[in-house]
Amino acid sequence: MASILKNTSNVNIQGGTHIYAGNYHHYGERLPKSSIEKLREHVAAGALHNSAERCEAPKCHPETRVAVQEEVVSWICDGDSDKECEGIMWVTGPAGSGKTAIMGSVADSCQGKGILGATHFFSSFSGSANRRSKRYLVPTFAYQFVQHKAMTQVADQILTAVEQNPIVFDQKLEVQLDQLILEPLRACRDRPPLPEWPKVILIDGLNECEADQYHDTTRSDVSPRSKEEDQTEILSVLKKAASDPNFPFRIVIASRPEHAIQSFFTEAAQSMTRKLFLNEKYHPDADMGLFLESKFASIRRRCHLPSLWPGEHIRQTLISNASGQFIYVATVGRFMEGTGGDPDQLLNQVLQLPGIKACTNPLAPLDALYTHILNSSPDPPLSTLWLNLIFRERFFEGTIIDYANYIPPAKFVCLYLESYPGQASHVFRNLNSLVSIPSMEDHQSPYHLYHKSLVDFLKEKSRSGTLYIESKVVLGCFVDCYLHLWKSRC
Repeated sequence: MASILKNTSNVNIQGGTHIYAGNYHHYGERLPKSSIEKLREHVAAGALHNSAERCEAPKCHPETRVAVQEEVVSWICDGDSDKECEGIMWVTGPAGSGKTAIMGSVADSCQGKGILGATHFFSSFSGSANRRSKRYLVPTFAYQFVQHKAMTQVADQILTAVEQNPIVFDQKLEVQLDQLILEPLRACRDRPPLPEWPKVILIDGLNECEADQYHDTTRSDVSPRSKEEDQTEILSVLKKAASDPNFPFRIVIASRPEHAIQSFFTEAAQSMTRKLFLNEKYHPDADMGLFLESKFASIRRRCHLPSLWPGEHIRQTLISNASGQFIYVATVGRFMEGTGGDPDQLLNQVLQLPGIKACTNPLAPLDALYTHILNSSPDPPLSTLWLNLIFRERFFEGTIIDYANYIPPAKFVCLYLESYPGQASHVFRNLNSLVSIPSMEDHQSPYHLYHKSLVDFLKEKSRSGTLYIESKVVLGCFVDCYLHLWKSRC
């Protein structure tokens, strides 16, 4: 009862005192949940483009990626005039090519124009666990429609559907789409969409959606569901939506060109998909040049360097090493800004790493940069181990521990992993170009990676080399920390 009273107000009615606290009345008796509350319980709030969870998510630097943003927004606004009847746009490109930054900036632009219907930014390496599951996708869309001021009629229909079938959230994705999205839209078909209705749904990072398991994966006679199956199911549902005449939205999906996703767009949905591949057509080198010049100008002002520093040939070398990957130049920028060291020395460290001219693998310069930054920590093996423990995906797959589906607050990580107070500061020293580290006063925020490509680097021995740590070693360390905590409490 004491916990109920923390947030209550006492109201005198006819001489009696009634206690109200959220869903409680009459001295703690629980009120039934409203439809909007039931819907809210199944929403991935962190997946919205403007969520607090994404406050440090990348956005396009001013005046960069203009051409690709304009093409996406133009297709959203004016695509109905095209000869081809395309309801889906697939934005794709290799890791680090800037897809999430582009989608974040497009979302802001569409919101400013009043045409944004809903967003869902998947993430398998940061944020809440529900951002990597398909089961929250449709309810998250439905909730955003309910909140949209121009869709009040549809909102009423959605909430009625939740009230009539509260277990819809446990049903198949297609059933959720029908009952929470398509049927509410059909119910309003005699009332044509107003000009103020939004026009687009944006989905980023589809390749980061992980598989949901509905059976005992330890049984040898049942094959675990793959993430490719869940991703294909999502695409099939989105195709159904885009094909429905009562569905008024265009859909933009961003992902890496992984086999299952590419096969779907090539075979099952080719006729209704506009493909936008982030290649040289959209001038990534010129955009990276603008980005680097902005970073260098900031460093020049802060450190009182000459106006021509560091020289055009330096920028061109860095751009060449990036091989179209924005994450490379972004990491270089953070490395030079965040360490507090001499800019010339830091830049020379980067330039002395193997460049693209010394190898044929386009990822090699990025791998060399990650290796250099990790080796600059006071204890590289321990720092790498901690990164594996916090961020590496699925190293507990097949065990009873599902730690990979939970990104704990930084405070919890310190309590769990530290051998002595303040060890976390030692472990993450010089790594602030790779990891966003919450302040000591922030007990809720997690450690946050700037890009998933670091997880890819850690998982592959061919890329991380001497820094690679096998899954069984990571699991062993996790268990050792767990046992140590229990022993310390005995």
